Amino acid sequence: MAKTEVILTHNIIGLGGESDQVKVAAGYARNYLFPQGLAIPLTGANKRRLEVLKQRRAEREAHDLNTMTELAKSLQKLICIVAVKTGEDGKMFGTVTAGMITDQLKTQLDVSLDKRKIHLEHPIRTLGDHEVELRLHADVVTKLKVRVESTTPIAAPPPEAAPEAKKDEQPRTEKRGRRPEGATGERAEHGGERKAGPPKGDRGPGDRGPRGPRPPRGERPARGAGPGHGQTPARAEKAPKPE
Repeated sequence: MAKTEVILTHNIIGLGGESDQVKVAAGYARNYLFPQGLAIPLTGANKRRLEVLKQRRAEREAHDLNTMTELAKSLQKLICIVAVKTGEDGKMFGTVTAGMITDQLKTQLDVSLDKRKIHLEHPIRTLGDHEVELRLHADVVTKLKVRVESTTPIAAPPPEAAPEAKKDEQPRTEKRGRRPEGATGERAEHGGERKAGPPKGDRGPGDRGPRGPRPPRGERPARGAGPGHGQTPARAEKAPKPE
């Protein structure tokens, strides 16, 4: 494949910056670099433009350095959240890539960053917080905090069954409740409980009445003297037998 030497007029990542003289494929230069104004052929007349291109390059690099320095200060205070899918055990499906971080920076923080400036020392395979190195400029390197969260809802554990209360621990009110009203009458109707009698003051004529005052000792009648006390009448004199 034929090669041709060109002078770059703009910074092209992976190829060079302004005023750099590089060799590229002739078709690439003819079909892309020259039509886009990104390079010019290397000729005597074009070499006179090198000083202008070098000055433009110095100004661009100074501007880029200031911009990236301010961006690094801002990114150090921010957290980039990346949502991933996980299984029931919390393990991720796949890893977090630089492209995923770049997309979230653009979506969440409105920061446009080339994914090639994100340097991952180890693939991110776990949930939680991670620090990622950003190589924003040749002289600017910073850290970005990336928080990986799961979009899979975590199933709640089943509730534990409450232990049954022991009979001995039940309150006494459950064992001995108050006798409901009317229970006495119901049991009396069925002969299960003795009916209450009339009060003392309502006793009938056959009941023993209250005792009167006791007479003095000398005035007491002899046992069996009075009527109604079981005494026997006096014996009548015997009639004489007929002769």
